[in-house]
Amino acid sequence: MDKKITHQGKAKHIKRFVIAGLSLGLIAATYGYGFSQPTGTGRSQNIELTSLTVSTVTQGAFKDALSLRGQVVPKTSIYLDTIAGGQVEERLVEQGEYVEQGQPLVRLSNTSLQLDVMSREAQVTEQLNFLRNTQMNMETNRLNLRRDLLEIDLKITHLERRLKQSQTLVNQGVLAKDTLEQTQQDLTYYKARKELTLERQQQENSIRKVQVAQLADSAKMLNNNLQFARNNLDNLLIKAPVAGYLSELDVEIGESKNRGSRLGQIDIPNEYKLVVKLDEFYLNQVQRGMSAMVSFGGEIITATVTKIDSRVKQSQFKIEINLPTNIEAIKRGQSINLELMLGSNTNNALLLNRGAFFSSTGGHWVYVIAEGETTATRRDVRLGRKNQHYFEVLAGLSTGDKVITSGYANFDKAQQLNLH
Repeated sequence: MDKKITHQGKAKHIKRFVIAGLSLGLIAATYGYGFSQPTGTGRSQNIELTSLTVSTVTQGAFKDALSLRGQVVPKTSIYLDTIAGGQVEERLVEQGEYVEQGQPLVRLSNTSLQLDVMSREAQVTEQLNFLRNTQMNMETNRLNLRRDLLEIDLKITHLERRLKQSQTLVNQGVLAKDTLEQTQQDLTYYKARKELTLERQQQENSIRKVQVAQLADSAKMLNNNLQFARNNLDNLLIKAPVAGYLSELDVEIGESKNRGSRLGQIDIPNEYKLVVKLDEFYLNQVQRGMSAMVSFGGEIITATVTKIDSRVKQSQFKIEINLPTNIEAIKRGQSINLELMLGSNTNNALLLNRGAFFSSTGGHWVYVIAEGETTATRRDVRLGRKNQHYFEVLAGLSTGDKVITSGYANFDKAQQLNLH
C-alpha cells in the first residue's frame, strides 16, 4: 500500500525559527526588566532601597568650621650637632632633663684632632718666631742707618774744622795746597754720602711701615688659626646652647659620631604649637591668621594659624597653630581637639548630610526620592561650603527632600532609579 511523503526539512526549519524567536524575546524581556527607556525619561535602573543611605534636607545653623585633631610640638627646638666628631667618652645628662645654658651634656674624644692641634701649635709657634726675628732685623737695620748718619755728621764736622784750619795755614805758607784740596774732596764726599744715607733711610722707613703692617696681620692670622684649632678641642665637650628640656639625646658610651651628626635637641619650655593635617580639599580655603578654637582642660582657647605647609603628601597638607604661653600641664606629643574656623556661620541654611555621592557628582547633581519612595530621579543642585557633617545647599533642593547620599558608582549613568 502506498504512503504519503511529507516535507520534513521545511518543518525542521520552521521549528528552529520559532525557538530562536522565543530566545530573543526572553533576552529582551530580561533586559527590559532591569533597564527601560521610555520616551523623555532616559535610562532607569532597579535598586534595593535598603542598600542605600538616604538623608533628609534640613534647615538650621551652618557652622563653617572643621573639627580636627592636632599634635603638640615645641614652637622652637635647638638641635645638637657635633662640630668635630669623635667617640662618646662620657654622657653627663639624661634625656628629658631640664638643662641650663652652657651646661655640659656629652664629652667626646678625638685623638687625631688632638695630634693635629699639637702640630698646628708647633707650626704657628715657629712662624711667629720667624716673624719676630724679621721684625728684629728690620729694627737693627734702622738703628744701623741712624748710627751711620751720626758718624757721617761727625766726620763732616771734623772735616769742616780741618778745612778752616788748613786754609789759614796754606795762606801763611806753612801747609801745602794739596793737603787743603784733599780735605775739600773728603768733605764733599761725606756730604754726598749723607744725602744718599738719608734717601736710603727714607726709603727703608716707607718699606718698613708696609712690612710691619703685613707682619702684624700675619701674626694675627696665625694666632686666630691657633685659637680655632684649640676651639676644636673645646668642641669635644658638647654644651647646651640654650636653657630648656633635653627632649632627645641619641648617644651611647663608646659610640663614634661623625662630624655634623645629630646628637639630640633642646625644646624651649612653655612655647608650643599644634601641627594639624588637613585634606587637600581645604588647601585653597585655609589662610594664615585664621582663628582656631582649641579645647584643652575643659576650656576653649583661641589661637591662630601661623604657618601653612602647602606640600601635599598622601592627599593631606599641614598647618601650624601657635598656642598661648600661659597653658599649663601641656606636654610634647599630646593630641588636642580643635575647630578651625573657615568662615562666618549661617544661622538659617539648607543642610545636606555629607556622603560618598560627592566623589561621583562633584556636588553638581543628586538622586532625589519621590513621594511614595518608589522612584528616585536625578536633579541638578548647587552645593556650597561643607563642614565636618554637612554641605550647605545653595540651589536645587528644598527642606524635606530625601536625597540618596551613599555612593553612586553602580548607577551614576541612570536618569531614574526604581526602588523596591
